[in-house]
Amino acid sequence: MSLLMFYEYLSKVERLLEENNEVELHVYLEDMHAADIAEVLENLEDDQQEIVFGLLSTEKATEVLEEINSEQFSDILKNLTYEKKVELLENMSQDDIVDKLSELPESRQQEIIAFLDYEDAADVKELLIYEEGTAGRSMTKDFVSVRKNFSVYYAIETLRAIAPDAETIYYVYVTDNSDRLVGVISLRELIISSPNKPIDAIMNENLITVNVHDDQEDVAKVVSKYDLLAIPVVDDDNVLRGIITIDDVLDILEEEATEDIFKFAGASETEMYENDDTLFERVKNSVVSRLPWLIITIFGGLLSASVLAKFQGTISANATLAMFMPLLTGMGGNVGTQSSTITVRNIATHVIEGTGILRTLIHEISVGLFVGIVCSVLVGIAAIIMKAEFHIAIIVGISMWANMTTAATIGTIVPLVFKKIGIDPAVASAPFITTTIDLTGLSIYFSLATFLMTSL
Repeated sequence: MSLLMFYEYLSKVERLLEENNEVELHVYLEDMHAADIAEVLENLEDDQQEIVFGLLSTEKATEVLEEINSEQFSDILKNLTYEKKVELLENMSQDDIVDKLSELPESRQQEIIAFLDYEDAADVKELLIYEEGTAGRSMTKDFVSVRKNFSVYYAIETLRAIAPDAETIYYVYVTDNSDRLVGVISLRELIISSPNKPIDAIMNENLITVNVHDDQEDVAKVVSKYDLLAIPVVDDDNVLRGIITIDDVLDILEEEATEDIFKFAGASETEMYENDDTLFERVKNSVVSRLPWLIITIFGGLLSASVLAKFQGTISANATLAMFMPLLTGMGGNVGTQSSTITVRNIATHVIEGTGILRTLIHEISVGLFVGIVCSVLVGIAAIIMKAEFHIAIIVGISMWANMTTAATIGTIVPLVFKKIGIDPAVASAPFITTTIDLTGLSIYFSLATFLMTSL
């Protein structure tokens, strides 16, 4: 939703609330998308939220509950009658309930679970047991399955009975008598098959599955690779435990991308603001998340200062050298960040595997070499125009070329090394790489300057 549209929705809802025009407000809300209503609710006062939510139909209210954050979910439920809580929670998908409960205190989790019927409560409790970020935590148990010894006719009748409560019916999973997953049938294939045909005669045994303990990011990659609408989740004994649908995969991809972006910037996802966060909490989260990387940068800066101190004689002999320090370190940092961004992205999409590692390394070093040549010529000419001596222009040009080549190499190797030792490559963030490149760049520059100035 665009910002303009959001303000249009918000102003219209606030105006109808001020006019106490609940009939028109109800009609207006029913025509809105649940995600837009959720966003509007976040910007209303508590009493206004209660009125707006109370005007929603059961179907629309359920959809809105699935869109709002955990705290707001908990607060809205508190203001509802017992009957309404039971009705709405019964209509919500299990994975959405688990998603909301996982961010609430355990005592509040138990209070909400108490409104579920016995079967749903047991399923939700089971999902909450799995570690956060795994396939088990992201799956839903509202799926359609039939026995392999069923006939097509009986399978369709079973489907009619359980489909209303299922998350999706596009895939019908086939299990044996021990609930082990043995096949899958598309809804289309089931409908066009002869009623008397046995399920195991038409099922597809070439299964793509994930384990309950698999990382959710790996699950998203599998679904994306094979263009699936849903993927079955099995345990170590191949027992079907649940499914993960495409809408959950989109949420996972957004969550993982956000996490990687924060890490790459030397921050963390704790800096994502919630409406109920106080200013103190926001500042505290930002300080805690950014400070470690900034401290690393400080130590890197101190090392850079020690490099400069080592070459103080060279700088004193020709102060013009100091003019080009910011340019050299800045260009090196840019090249290094570009290379590391490409490398981290290729690692995330599994482009870098096997020979792909060497290919990526050669590619980025080659890019550094060629852009370094172009930039070194340009900066050398600029140095002469700025009245620098010819040998200074040569030093600056060669240093620029060497620094950019080194920066591209470091920006590529660091994420690869992190991946090799089992650390998230996204942690190879800009502050870390930039600090390393500053050190190497200054060392190259002044070592070359000392050598050439002594030789000439």
